[in-house]
Amino acid sequence: MTSENSVIVPPDYDPIQDKGDYMNPMMLEYFRLKLLAWRQDLLKESSETIQNTLQETELQKPDLADRASAETDHALELRTRDRERKLINKINSALERVEEGEYGYCEETG
Repeated sequence: MTSENSVIVPPDYDPIQDKGDYMNPMMLEYFRLKLLAWRQDLLKESSETIQNTLQETELQKPDLADRASAETDHALELRTRDRERKLINKINSALERVEEGEYGYCEETG
């Protein structure tokens, strides 16, 4: 979807109720906006994790059990962020398919 084909999606738009052609410009723009919002949320969470990690690093816990618990929490958080990083890559790929007009169709059979 290029900027020259600007489509404004109404706030109450529901692609299921759209009786037009499959993946028409309105649907493509709807999904493009959803993907962009999802990616933005993931990036924001990632940024918050980095901030929290830096703050927690400064506050070393003297108790071994507390430190072990904090390290386990930190490892789990990093694993979650790694999954989200992979998801962001998939979202970027989906956005490319939206731009090419191929989003919503099977990549193998069309």
